[in-house]
Amino acid sequence: MSGIDISARAIEVCERDMPEGRFATGSAEELPFESDSFEVVSCLGSLEHFLEPGKALREMRRTATADAQILLLVPNAGFLTRRLGLFRGTYQTGAREIWLTLEQWEEMFESSGLSVIKRWKDLHVFSLSWILQNGWRAAPLRFMQALALLVWPLAWQYQVYFLCSPKHTATIPDQPTRGHSGFVE
Repeated sequence: MSGIDISARAIEVCERDMPEGRFATGSAEELPFESDSFEVVSCLGSLEHFLEPGKALREMRRTATADAQILLLVPNAGFLTRRLGLFRGTYQTGAREIWLTLEQWEEMFESSGLSVIKRWKDLHVFSLSWILQNGWRAAPLRFMQALALLVWPLAWQYQVYFLCSPKHTATIPDQPTRGHSGFVE
């Protein structure tokens, strides 16, 4: 088990709970791991907060073996309640939180040297702990939202998982690129 986080406190918890692991405090844009080191790489609910997500993706690809699986979880700008103006993002929006459509995320992954194998819904909200998170009074509305997420199309989901693999190509761009989102990675 290996991991990196910008929070020294998070790394302390990992080292305490998993003493056999290799953990580092730092930026995902400059991973302190050797190339071709990992068969599984994950970045769940973090990529949208990185200053240079494209650079971080290229680093994930660099540290992944040729047959690695790379699991990414990102927010979807097409999230229905966001499009309706009912959801404006998480409490982290003020610090840094980018929202891209599923197609824009996929384009970023592909331009960073990853091939998308599969996408699927994040259904963590279909749990009793999420439904009861704000107490019993809010539970019926949250239950209805959880049920809706089960039947909504992927394009309307809040968060979506992408399973990727490293592209098998000799050229992977090291230079920042300008995507549909209008920001430079």
